Amino acid sequence: MEAPVPGVLAALGLLAAGVAGVYAAARGPGPLATWPFLSGARPAEHAMSRYHVRWYAMSLVFLAFDMEMVFMYPWALVVAEVGTMAVVEMFAFLGLLMAGVVYVWREGALRWA
Repeated sequence: MEAPVPGVLAALGLLAAGVAGVYAAARGPGPLATWPFLSGARPAEHAMSRYHVRWYAMSLVFLAFDMEMVFMYPWALVVAEVGTMAVVEMFAFLGLLMAGVVYVWREGALRWA
């Protein structure tokens, strides 16, 4: 059987040192220092506390407009090459998005009071 190559032994030693370092770092400070933000103060509310459902609706509206930007950037790059059909398709997309905003508005999802 061949003797191991010195580079392989060095790599295994480095790997063993890395694993030992991770275990040492995981041990970390005591329980008092691991409270929120290492300040030692007790949290004002439970970590699993509920939030109002309005935030869910607002996040969906944000995602809709975020996806609009994802589609509009590549469109802006090729609109000159494609021509009028690209403009028509983008206005159809924006019309569908606007219909969704009007629906959400009429249902009262954007009212905060």
